[in-house]
Amino acid sequence: MTEAALAVAVIAVVIALVAVAQTVGLRGRLDGVPADGDAIGLVRTVAHTSTANATALADIDRRLADVEARLPYAVSYIGVVAYDAFGNIAGQQSRSIALLSQRGDGLVISLLVAREETIFYTKQISAGRGTEELSPEEQAAVNRALGQ
Repeated sequence: MTEAALAVAVIAVVIALVAVAQTVGLRGRLDGVPADGDAIGLVRTVAHTSTANATALADIDRRLADVEARLPYAVSYIGVVAYDAFGNIAGQQSRSIALLSQRGDGLVISLLVAREETIFYTKQISAGRGTEELSPEEQAAVNRALGQ
């Protein structure tokens, strides 16, 4: 009789475990139903949110395309050269700074520092070359910006 009682107990435990598993599965499915039972309203909300997300994504795509179209013209490369422009001052206080786009277009800014004054020049760069003659330091700044 003890064996029969043990077998009944084991069967009861197995049945209880199956019932618990089914309850957990059912609870998981019921959690997807809104508290007020309005499943159609939930579907409408999801559809509206999906449409709003699609609209926002289309706007982001448009803006990204605009940014990508402008990238070749943005300052992408910078080169700086420090030097002594005049013999009366030491410490390489003068600078030539090249600011170039991906296409090699941009400008070189030169600051020539002396004891009594600072002179400021800019020169246009097109396709990696100056539209006017560049000083050796300005050319070095362009070359540095372009990785040459």
